[in-house]
Amino acid sequence: MELDYGLDFEDYFPSMISSLGAEGFIGELCHGLRLLMDENKGLITFESLKVNCFLLGLEVRDDELLCMLMEGDLDEDGALSQMEFCILMFRLSPCLMDGPKMRTQGVVEPMLI
Repeated sequence: MELDYGLDFEDYFPSMISSLGAEGFIGELCHGLRLLMDENKGLITFESLKVNCFLLGLEVRDDELLCMLMEGDLDEDGALSQMEFCILMFRLSPCLMDGPKMRTQGVVEPMLI
């Protein structure tokens, strides 16, 4: 199920990587995970996502929350682990791999690789 609200999206991930560095950026993704996860399970669950979206003042329907979870749930356990969350964030960043490249020992590589 794909939801399209016709919203403009500005991808800040490339500029975050430029200012924080790769390690700092991954640290910020982990902070985002902790903000949304069930502290007892260490995972983002439907329940934790629903409660935390409410606490953040976001009005998100249950079907939208389920779509968010399903989009990143690679092992199909109904929740997002740290790895699944980080992979999802990278996949949802339209500019991340198309953005600036960094040169490492004469080889041009995408940022973060």
